[in-house]
Amino acid sequence: MKNVPKILFMGTPEFAVPTLENLLKEAYPVIGVVTQPDRPKGRGKALAAPPVKIFAQEKGLTVLQPERVREEAFLKKFRILAPDMVVLVAFGQILPKAIIDFPQMGCLNVHPSLLPKYRGAAPMNWSLIRGETKTGVTIILMGEGVDSGDILLQEETSIGSEETFETLHDRLAVLGADLLVRTIEMIVEGNARRVPQDHSQATFAPRLKKEDGLINWSKTVADIVNLIRGLSPQPGAYTYLDGKKLKILNAVGEETAKGGLPGKIAAATEKGLPVQAKDGIVYLQDVQLENKKRMPVGNFLRGYRIAPGTVLE
Repeated sequence: MKNVPKILFMGTPEFAVPTLENLLKEAYPVIGVVTQPDRPKGRGKALAAPPVKIFAQEKGLTVLQPERVREEAFLKKFRILAPDMVVLVAFGQILPKAIIDFPQMGCLNVHPSLLPKYRGAAPMNWSLIRGETKTGVTIILMGEGVDSGDILLQEETSIGSEETFETLHDRLAVLGADLLVRTIEMIVEGNARRVPQDHSQATFAPRLKKEDGLINWSKTVADIVNLIRGLSPQPGAYTYLDGKKLKILNAVGEETAKGGLPGKIAAATEKGLPVQAKDGIVYLQDVQLENKKRMPVGNFLRGYRIAPGTVLE
């Protein structure tokens, strides 16, 4: 008879939900769900539950929300639960050795990159921002380093030329959910192989800062379009129009031999609102002015007059 593991699931955002859903669909015993505490959200700053908590409660699962998982109060509950395996997906806290070393069948992490590339908090964003044409999901056996544990299973996928963070996020969430189940099956069957990462090939995907989204119109068309793709729809690449923050959620580029003043706007065309970059034109297609809704640039221009010669800051 297979030794089916009792699993403690740790995850927080929407990205983690398909993996938890898959574990339940495959009838693995999920003995509890650990997620981040409810946080203030939106203009009213009302407390909002994380997506994993909402889903887990709908399924009648036990939910724990420790402020810090390394505190003894939580570790005591963890030892009482005594999981055979911990599955972690975008949880948002670094696990202490006391948790990593406890489960006899390992502490598994679902990471949306082809490790050792893009270790860190924002691998999907940075893969797009840096113009990668492929990415994937890696299941690792966790150690104390950040995303540096041995690889158990990895699957590659191409990145579409117009793919945004939103679409890549949704695809990799499903890919990761399926890959995890395959990994658990291998562990249960006793034929999982551990492959150490080549640390010399590691690259990093740090947590995004507000300033990372500011568009520099002196950069190349490819750099600007990739930044927009990598941050769409949230947190959004942005510029300033007449002193107001303008998010750019969708754009296409056209490299030309013709130079011009970076950030200068020309008359709108069927492609969108043209803005001069270092080596060509970026056509803005979907925008969101501060305190307004996202809209196609044609709709935006019907309600907002841009003076000839305007330069985006």
